[in-house]
Amino acid sequence: MGIPLASAARLAPLEGRAPTVTTVCSHSSLQIFHGARAEGLPTIGIAVGRPPRFYDAFPRGRPDRFLTVDHVSGVPALADRLREAGAVIVPHGSFVEYLGAEAFAKLEVPVFGNRAVLAWESDRRKEREWLESAGVEMPARYEEASQVDGPVIVKYYGAKGGKGFYLAKNREALADFRPTGPYVIQEYVLGTRYYVHFFYSPISDRGYRVGHGSLELLGMDRRDEANIDELYKLGAQEELLRAGIRPTFVVTGNVPVVLRESLLEKTFEVAARIVERSIELFGGMVGPFCVEGIMTEDLRFKVFEISTRIVAGTNLYISGSPYSDLVEPGLSTGRRIAQEIVRAQAQGRLSEVLS
Repeated sequence: MGIPLASAARLAPLEGRAPTVTTVCSHSSLQIFHGARAEGLPTIGIAVGRPPRFYDAFPRGRPDRFLTVDHVSGVPALADRLREAGAVIVPHGSFVEYLGAEAFAKLEVPVFGNRAVLAWESDRRKEREWLESAGVEMPARYEEASQVDGPVIVKYYGAKGGKGFYLAKNREALADFRPTGPYVIQEYVLGTRYYVHFFYSPISDRGYRVGHGSLELLGMDRRDEANIDELYKLGAQEELLRAGIRPTFVVTGNVPVVLRESLLEKTFEVAARIVERSIELFGGMVGPFCVEGIMTEDLRFKVFEISTRIVAGTNLYISGSPYSDLVEPGLSTGRRIAQEIVRAQAQGRLSEVLS
């Protein structure tokens, strides 16, 4: 048996009824609603302002009904209505970032996954403590600019879709960086970036065993970034700045990829160590997470970040990926979330997948 996350009081509104999958209308909500519908669960979309019209174009991804707020910060005020509806909130990057990790952690509504992970993901120093203590190889980190001896990337805390990231090819170039919030300076590793979509189930008794549950690989992607080309980032940034163009790393889309099959075992081992350490530190992750790393030319996988929720790259695979199809045909991450909720309720184990 896993570690209970949610109290009986928090789960009381779900007794004897189908949980209502609920999320903010953004990021990966289409596949979350689509997956819930496929598993027979009702859905609620939380819209900021008027419900987006584009949902009308996707009837299979449209929520059953909408609740509206003026800003994501208004979501906690919906708590009573959401509990009455039997809501289970599914977090995604936009939801957590715009509401704030602290406010999200305090929501008085059942949440899919272990919300304790937010304190470790939203603080890049705590995140690094977690990953390094799991034995995961990471790019070097510099405490001061004076320590920099090669290319670096500067990243802000939280899930910002690459906004504000700054690339410097040396210590001198770093002098032009003007921070607007908490940040870390990280070695810029040359290689191929992969965003690997995993799912950890604490209630599964089959498959690739980790801890008391199992680990699944559901997909993989790379990212298109707004106005800087992957192949020429180090040289292009300097020339773009001279031309008066501020290069950005804002993610505008995602590209499907697959990994060399011989590298899959190494990737699973990295993810397994991360999950095992999460169990020791804060009771474990539940559900989707993304290991974000760089495969170097000597086939070392350096992890620069982890996203502990559904990521937008999974939107590529609403009808299944080359990996998830080997688990179950047509399986998306959104549907896998709904399956976990349904199975946990059937087994009387909702407290192990909700918090």
